[in-house]
This record gives sequence, structure tokens and C-alpha cells, in this order.
Amino acid sequence: MLARISSCGLRGIEGYPVAVELDLANGLPGFSTVGLPDAAVRESRERVGAAVRNSGYQFPQRRITLNLAPAQARKEGSHYDLPIALAVLAASGQLPGGEWTERYCFVGELALDGSLRPVRGVLAMASQAKSQGFSGMVVPRDNAAEVAATGLAAYGAGALREVAEFLAGAPHASLSVSCVAQSDDNPEPQALDFGDVRGQLLAKRALEIAAAGGHHVLLVGPPGAGKSMLARRLPSILPELTPGEALEVTRIHSACQVRRREGLVVRRPFRAPHHSASQAALVGGGPAARPGEVSLAHGGVLFLDELAEFGRCALEAMRQPLEDAKVVVARARDTVEYPACFTLVAATNPCPCGWRGHPRRPCVCTPPAVAKYLARLSGPLLDRIDVQVEVSALPFETWAGTGAVLREESSAEVRSRVTAARLRQRQRFASADFAVNALIPAQELRRHCALDAAGLRLLEGAARKLGLSARSLDRVLRVARTIADMEGAGFVAVRHLAEAMQYRGWDRLQP
Repeated sequence: MLARISSCGLRGIEGYPVAVELDLANGLPGFSTVGLPDAAVRESRERVGAAVRNSGYQFPQRRITLNLAPAQARKEGSHYDLPIALAVLAASGQLPGGEWTERYCFVGELALDGSLRPVRGVLAMASQAKSQGFSGMVVPRDNAAEVAATGLAAYGAGALREVAEFLAGAPHASLSVSCVAQSDDNPEPQALDFGDVRGQLLAKRALEIAAAGGHHVLLVGPPGAGKSMLARRLPSILPELTPGEALEVTRIHSACQVRRREGLVVRRPFRAPHHSASQAALVGGGPAARPGEVSLAHGGVLFLDELAEFGRCALEAMRQPLEDAKVVVARARDTVEYPACFTLVAATNPCPCGWRGHPRRPCVCTPPAVAKYLARLSGPLLDRIDVQVEVSALPFETWAGTGAVLREESSAEVRSRVTAARLRQRQRFASADFAVNALIPAQELRRHCALDAAGLRLLEGAARKLGLSARSLDRVLRVARTIADMEGAGFVAVRHLAEAMQYRGWDRLQP
């Protein structure tokens, strides 16, 4: 007897169709799996056997051949357990065949008692199943909201027996059905607010510009100046995710199994890896070419604290995602492209001891030690960071709130200005494949960021004095365009350009 059940595989964050074919033949009992299975797929025969028996069915004592087609694609993961178990039941006659084998796609991991456990990557697989014309997808109950997010009918089940009885048309047998995407957030108030930060007006302005235009930021300052505090509050001033962005972010997080709640992700991600993170952890890699932190931060913020303490290879690998908003992970077995459109916020001390330039604490580092420390950050990497700002030590009076202190703006107030600037950019780039100023291609800069004669003279003087590269000049123009958008100006004026050049301050921090 032969049975064929439809399922899906996962390659990176994309799904692809997989046919689970199972043949029962006479001969000595055995279970052979072909079709490039990994260890988790090969071990499924033990899980499936126990789950079938503990669900009240008979596991056939015959020669079983299982094929996962297409045979040339490597199969990974435990989500083939459910379709394999259904194929066993159908081939042995314990589950009647019918149109269900063509109507539904099946994904799920089986426990030994027959219950279904959630698996990763269901959103990507559901998108593939929808494109293949399936009318629904049967998944573990905890994964049903991800399927529904694609618009495909989601049939959530808690155990193998529930699925089998539903497919057999048993009386009163049903699965929970969801056809409407649910949000994983009934958002709670933001715990971190920009209003908590005292002083640091220049750094706040820099982060507001970064949020408005999608620019990368470097904060340089002594310990305790507020660099981490500022970075962790950047997501609170970013506009809400659009439905398309939410779907893509959820797909990435689902493929990496980092999500803990159902439905779409509606808050922008914030990732803060430790400085001991490897190159593969940051940009992706490993034997299976998995996505890294730059992809998990897609649509949100990637915070690299103590930037100079990260490994040189790991930092240099950041160049491609910073420039292209994507990363290509190439391995011997596969090459996968992942989205990586994030806002980088990097923080570092100005020297090894951290007190260089502090008004009250002396720096004990020698000039060669400072130069060696700062040389950990290469010129090509710094060229790709649009906004570079020095964060000075906070005076006691500002910290204590004594004396004449300006009212600190809340995240909601800043976010309203950021959202308005983003809206102007979306309208300007409505027909383009990018939506923020930071991603304007070099060939279109002159059109979107045209300068008058005074602006060109100012830019030429800055380029000669600071030795700015062509890439740095392009990034100055993009930042100036964002500042103009924040003012609602239709063109880039000299004042916008002057402020943008103020944020290329790394040269002033060199010894």
C-alpha cells in the first residue's frame, strides 16, 4: 500500500513543498527513510511508532519505506512527524483516503503519547502552502495563529488522534479553526520612555534623526554617560510596524524559534548581543546557514554595546548588512539570503579606561594605547555609520534635576515627529523599492538630495578639512535629507547640511 501526504520544508526563512511518500511491503519489519533526511527526521520513526501505538492505533509490522520528495533537497527538523504518522495510518488502512490528502498540508512534531508540539518556521511554510493552492493547513494548536496570519485556514490540533478522527469524518470530531490573524500584542505601555533620560540633548537629537531616516548611530562617551539608556529607548520612538513589516519580522522570528507568544509581532525588535558574540552569531551561519542577530533585528534596532570589544572579524562581517540591508550567508551545503534592514546603535568608550575627555576624572591611557583601542574600529566600518556623536558626562545638577532644567520630552511626543517624517519619505519613495532616506541608492541621491551652490561649497570645504570619503559624503546627504523632512522642507538647505556634517565627529575623537 502506498500513501502520499503533503507537507513543507524550511530553507532559511522560505518554505518549499515536500511530499511525504510511504510504502508498506511484505518482508521483515523495518523502517527506511530516504530523501536526504537529517538526524531529527531519521529519529522520527521512533517518535511516530510510539505516538501511533499510544494513540490507540496499530503500527504495522511490515517493511516500511519512507521517501521525502524532492530527494535532492536536505530535510531538517521534527515537523515531518505528523505527516509521516498520517501516511502510516493511511497506508495501513486505519485511516481512509480521500480528498484530504490533496486539500490540506500537514506539519507538526509528535510526542510519544501522541500529542502535538509546536515547531519553528510555520509562518514561512504556511505562505508556501497558500501559494500551492491548499485550502487549509493542519498544525499544532500553538502554531495556528501563525498560519492564520497568512490568510490560510488554520486547523489547530492537540494530538494525533484528533487529526485522524477529523480526517476520517468521525461524529463530533473537529479541530479548532482560525481564519483571522491574531496579534501577539495587546500592547502594554512602553516600560522605557525617552522622558527618563535627563540632559544629553545632542544625543537625543541624533537618535531622533536616526529614527526618522533609518540611519545607523555611534555613541562615544565615558562609562555612565547614558549611552545604553539612550539606545534601549530608541524603539519607543520608532513608528509602528506596517502589516507587511510585521509579517516579515514574524516569519524570521518563527524560523529561528525565538517567539514565545502567538500571532504577529507588532513591536519592533530590539536585539543586544554580548560583545563575545561570534561572526556566525552576528550575521548568520553555522552548518545550516541560520540567520544571525542582524536578521533577528530586521525592522528594529540592533544594539552593539562596547563596540570596540567585539571581535574584528565579526565587526567586519557587518559591512554588507549595513550597506545593503541584507546578508548573504554562504556555506558549503547552501547559500541563503536573509533580510537585515535594521537600525544599528553602537556604543563605545573613547579609550581603554573610558575616561578620556572627562572633565573631572583623568585618563590613564597612553596615546599608543588609545590609538590601538580605537583602531579596532576600521575606517570602512565607521564610514557606514551615518551619525556619530559624542555623549558627554552628565553633570550632577542635571542628574538631580536641580536648577533650571528643560522639560524632557516623552517618547510619544518624539514618535509623532518621527512618524510624520517617515510618512513624507513613504510618499516620496512610493514607486521605489526602499522607504527611508538611509537606503537611497547612490545613483538617486542627486535627485532626492539636490544642493544649491552654497551647499556644494559647504560640503566641499568639509570634505577637504575632514578627509571625508565618497561614501561618507553620500551619507551626509542622506542625513541632511532626513533633517529637511523633519522640518517639512521640500529641499536640502545649507542649515540641514551643516547639522548633518556635525554628526561626522569621529575624526575629532581620534588621538
